[in-house]
Amino acid sequence: MVRASEQEQESYRSKLFNFKWRNNDNNNAGKQSNSPISKPGLDEAAAGSQEVEPLTIIHPNKSPLVSRPSGDDAALAAAQAREKQLLADMEQMKERFSKLLLGEDNSGGGKGVCSALALSNAITNLAASVFGEQRRLEPMPADRRARWRREIDWLLSVTDYVVEFAPSQQKNKDGTTMEIMTTRQRNDLHMNIPALRKLDAMLIDCLDNFKDQSEFGYISKDSPDSDNTKGHDEKWWIPKVKVPPDGLSEASRRFLQYQKDCVNQVLKAAMAINAQVLFEMEIPESYIDSLPKNGRASLGDQMYKNITVEFFNPDQFLNSMDMSSEHKILDLKNKIEASIIIWKRKMVQKDNKPSAPWASGVSLEKREVFEERAETILLILKHRYPGISQSSLDISKIQFSKDVGQSVLESYSRILESLAYTVLSRINDVLDADRAVSKRSTPMEPEEETLVGSMTLSDFMGWDFDQGNEDLDSKKDMSSDDKLVKEKLNVVATKKTSYLETLGGVNSPTARH
Repeated sequence: MVRASEQEQESYRSKLFNFKWRNNDNNNAGKQSNSPISKPGLDEAAAGSQEVEPLTIIHPNKSPLVSRPSGDDAALAAAQAREKQLLADMEQMKERFSKLLLGEDNSGGGKGVCSALALSNAITNLAASVFGEQRRLEPMPADRRARWRREIDWLLSVTDYVVEFAPSQQKNKDGTTMEIMTTRQRNDLHMNIPALRKLDAMLIDCLDNFKDQSEFGYISKDSPDSDNTKGHDEKWWIPKVKVPPDGLSEASRRFLQYQKDCVNQVLKAAMAINAQVLFEMEIPESYIDSLPKNGRASLGDQMYKNITVEFFNPDQFLNSMDMSSEHKILDLKNKIEASIIIWKRKMVQKDNKPSAPWASGVSLEKREVFEERAETILLILKHRYPGISQSSLDISKIQFSKDVGQSVLESYSRILESLAYTVLSRINDVLDADRAVSKRSTPMEPEEETLVGSMTLSDFMGWDFDQGNEDLDSKKDMSSDDKLVKEKLNVVATKKTSYLETLGGVNSPTARH
C-alpha cells in the first residue's frame, strides 16, 4: 500500500517536470520567433550554449531579490521610508481618534467626556505641547512644524463632516429640473475654518521671518551676563534678550514694528472669532441654576446702586471699582456677566399681565436699560484687558458644550490667540531691551494709551461729534485720585499672560471629576 502511493507520487513529479520543460521550450521558441532579426548560425550556437535558468522562489510577503542600478536602490529606499512613516502616522492617528471616541476614558467604562469637549481638549493639549516651548523669536523646528500640520489636520478633518441641508437644482434626463436638498459644510465652519488656517500660517511665517536676524540674541541662564539684567523676575522662565551696546539699527526697528503690526492684526482677528463663537454657544443649565435670584444679589448693593443711577457713566463706574489685581478684575467680570443673564431671562420670562403688589418694582424698561449698561461695562473690560483669564461663563460654556463644530472653532481660535499674544510679547521684549540700552524715551502708542487711560464711552463706541472746550479742559484737569487709579490700571493691563505661559491655561476645562 505504501509502495503504491510512493509510485503514484513519483509519476506526478515526472509529469510536472515534463510540463515545466515543455513550457520553457515554448517560451524560448516564442521569443526567437518574435525577434526582428534571426540568423541561423547564431541561433544554433545560442541554442547549443543555452542553460536551464533556475527557478526563482518568491515569498508572498517579500519582494524578489533582483539586481538594480544604484539610482533605483535610492528610490526604493526612499519609498520604503515613506511607507514606514505612513504606517507610523496611521498608527498614531488610530490612537488619537480612539481616545476621542472613548472620551479620554481608556478604561472604556463610559465615564468619558462628550465628543465636543474631547476634541477641544485634544486641540488645546496639542498646541501646548507644540508651542509651549516657543520662547524665542526664531523659526519652529522642522519636526515640530510637521507634527503640528499633521495632527491639527487630523483634528480639523472632523469639521468636514459637520453638514447642513441646502436646496439645490437637479436636472433630469427629460430636461426638467427638480429641487432637491443636498448637504454642505455648516456655514460657520465654512467661513471660519479657512480664516483660522490663514491666521495659523501667518503666525508661523512671522516666526520664519526671524531666521536670518543676527542683531539680537538671548542670554542663557548659565551665562554670567544673566545676573546683570533686571526686569524678568515675574517671567523668570523666559530667556532674556541681548541687544548690541548701541541698540538696534533702524532697519531692524522697522522690521520689528512691521512684524508687531502683523501679529497684532492676527491677534485681533482670532479674538473676534473666539468672542463670536463663545457668544453663540448655549448657556448651560448648570450655570443658570447657580445664579442668584436677582441682579442686586449678584452685583452687591454698592455696585448695583452705581449701575442703576439716573445718570450713568461707565468710566466713572470703572474708576470707582478696585481693579488692582487680575483676580479682582475677573471677579468683576463674572458678576457683570451673571447680572446680564439674570436681567435677560427676567425680561424674556416676564408675563404681560400686571405684576402682583408684592412683586419687584423694577419695570421691564428699567431692566432693559440696566442690561445695556452692564453690557457696555463688560465690553470695555474685554477690550481694556484682552489677556485676562476666562470667566466662569466661558468656562462653563466650553465644558458643557455639545456642539462639536463650535468647540473646534473655540479651541482653535483660542490657541491661535494665545500664540499671537506670545509672539507679540516676545517682540515687545526685544523692543524694550532696545529702548533700555539706547536710553530712548518713546511715548506709549496712542491706541494702548486710550485703552488704559482716559478712554470715554464716546471714544470706545466710535461716536464722532464735536465737544466743547469745556469738556477738553475737564479731561485735562483730572484729580489726583483718578491719576492713581489709572496708574493701577496701567500696571494691571501690562501684566497680561497668555494661556500657554500659565500652568492653569494649558488645558481646556474638563468634566472628568
